Amino acid sequence: MQRTLIIVGLLILLAGLFWPWVSQLPFGRLPGDVVVDKPGFRFYFPITTMVLVSVVVSLFLWLFRQ
Repeated sequence: MQRTLIIVGLLILLAGLFWPWVSQLPFGRLPGDVVVDKPGFRFYFPITTMVLVSVVVSLFLWLFRQ
């Protein structure tokens, strides 16, 4: 468990350090992400982005367990 927490912490640290470049990626603006933009109200629900991240994390964890 300690190793997992350290790895997760390092990944969050790296994401923070590389945020200017990571924010330029098209995640969050993929087809299938729901955006309702009205005057005074904005609703954002990234369905496609969540599915893509879930698949990548699942594959990553599956590879490390093998």
